[in-house]
Amino acid sequence: MPSRIPDIAKVRQLIPPLSGEMHKGQAGRVGVVGGSEDYTGAPYFSAISAMKLGADLCHVFCEPGAGTVIKSYSPELIVHPYMRTSDKTDASVKDIVARVTDTFSRLHVLVVGPGLSRDQVMQDSAREIMLKARERNMAIVVDADGLFLVQNHPETVKDYKKAVLTPNVVEFKRLCESMNINAKEHDQDTLASQLSNALGGVTIVQKGAIDLISNGKEVLRCETEGGLRRVGGQGDILSGTLGTFLAWGKQYEDGVWEHSNEIDSKDIAMLAAWGACTVTRDSSRRAFQKYGRAMLTSHMLEEIGPSYDKFMGTRENKI
Repeated sequence: MPSRIPDIAKVRQLIPPLSGEMHKGQAGRVGVVGGSEDYTGAPYFSAISAMKLGADLCHVFCEPGAGTVIKSYSPELIVHPYMRTSDKTDASVKDIVARVTDTFSRLHVLVVGPGLSRDQVMQDSAREIMLKARERNMAIVVDADGLFLVQNHPETVKDYKKAVLTPNVVEFKRLCESMNINAKEHDQDTLASQLSNALGGVTIVQKGAIDLISNGKEVLRCETEGGLRRVGGQGDILSGTLGTFLAWGKQYEDGVWEHSNEIDSKDIAMLAAWGACTVTRDSSRRAFQKYGRAMLTSHMLEEIGPSYDKFMGTRENKI
């Protein structure tokens, strides 16, 4: 199954216009499930990246110890300290899930995993939240400790075409092992499609020197130049930008703005993933060019706007 680069003009069609006729929320509402006492940066990077790319609103669902910290990072984020770890007994998993899912009517897409931790109550809560999102046919991005959840409970996403998994090299290897895929028996370029098929057609974003994206039927590749730093948090930026692209895809499906209807619903996850990979990799390149070895993930945040402008081929913010 040869990989291909999609027509960028087609991916651009997913992006809503900047129009005075649209109101707050119509350009994307993203929810991020993650954030624990030890991990506050990951959900912040994911959520703020979603907004810097162009989502109107972003909600973060985290445990209380993380909530105050994340609120201090940015006033733009809506932070809900609903999650709990095993040492907190003031709420059951059922109660946690109910509080989070009560907000689903305000969301277009869910990102699960950044800073989630492997605490059992956090993992159990996230799993039930994902299952509830499936019931509502909501797109789900799964990254970081959310992939640990899938590794142990693949049925959580199996056969769900609106799930997008974004594993790095180590996470990808573990997912393959959990699905009984022997990486040594397959061509490296076909592994993403093998894993997708094993999970029933979910979209896999196999991050690497070249990002490979597959839904089991086709493979897209993103070979946009990235930076040479491998600092923590870059995957969180991808999960957030992907959340925004998928939210835009939902609004495209719903006909929120006038468009040509050229994109089939089944292709949205693949095109959204390619768009997010392209913007994220270019953001990394730009930040690395400026800061070299001193580059941090926070530097990438400032490059999302310029990378988006390059992706679109023009600046939209002209008055």
